[in-house]
Amino acid sequence: MRISVAADMRAGVAEELVAALADQGYETVLHGALSTEERDDWAWSSEAAARDVAEGRTDQAIVCCWTGTGASIAANKVTGIRAALCADAATAAGARTWNDANVLALSLRSTSSAELREILDAWFTTTPSAASDDRANIAHLTDIEDTGSR
Repeated sequence: MRISVAADMRAGVAEELVAALADQGYETVLHGALSTEERDDWAWSSEAAARDVAEGRTDQAIVCCWTGTGASIAANKVTGIRAALCADAATAAGARTWNDANVLALSLRSTSSAELREILDAWFTTTPSAASDDRANIAHLTDIEDTGSR
């Protein structure tokens, strides 16, 4: 599986995240401060990672900034992206199960090493729900994107 990873700085768990993904056998595409060729600001780096997912270059993405909020907001501006800011494993599992989230947003400030491993385990071992009501909610998100603010 290919995972895009974006961070606006090499602080907190940014580099540990890339190493953890490699340890688990994932191929990574790096953006922002993790790349030597890109702008490292959170809006630009998170957009780049989200576009990788939306355009099929990667299967999922993980976007990071100091709080994770800006990275999540930027990723969610890309059509087809469902980014979830997750501070714990239960939230990550729920985001995958009920929201079919395809981008994980993390805080570089508050995510500990132990939490990082737990969140990644939950994220990558949980599959989206096939329940009709859950699928209807995901389909409605696409409808919202298609109609804008009408």
